[in-house]
Amino acid sequence: MSDFWLYALSLAVAIVLALAFYAGKLLKQLAQQKEQQAEAVLAQQQALNKHDTKVFDSVLLITRAMQQEQCEFDEGCWRLSVLLSSLKTLTNLPEKFPGIYGLYDAIKDLAIRDARKLLTKKERMREDYQRMKALDNMHNDVVSDLGSLYDFTTEQLTRLAP
Repeated sequence: MSDFWLYALSLAVAIVLALAFYAGKLLKQLAQQKEQQAEAVLAQQQALNKHDTKVFDSVLLITRAMQQEQCEFDEGCWRLSVLLSSLKTLTNLPEKFPGIYGLYDAIKDLAIRDARKLLTKKERMREDYQRMKALDNMHNDVVSDLGSLYDFTTEQLTRLAP
């Protein structure tokens, strides 16, 4: 073999080795990126679970208070609807608990706190009547939903427990 072919072969081997080294380096970087992405996804899921656990703890507390008649149904449904809507890992809860969300929808536009103080006596009485009518119409549905919500919340807390 001539010196030219020997140099050409040596150069070809050097190029192949350099490309193989570069490809190995890129594969290692890709593996590190995939690992970092997996860690980021896990960290995000843990953060969502932590948030949802706090929400479910609050939901459980309000549900028990409503069942023991320590919390008014209108206020409880308002709080539960807002809390359940803030969950990060679950959706379609309004379909699952129509009584609670139904009562919330019926009273959500009524004045509260400072806005209620600004109403005339006649307007307050009208809103109180609307609130009582909604409570009366949906009482049985809310009571039924409270039992289901308690069971659902307990199950979700068990699922989210580390």
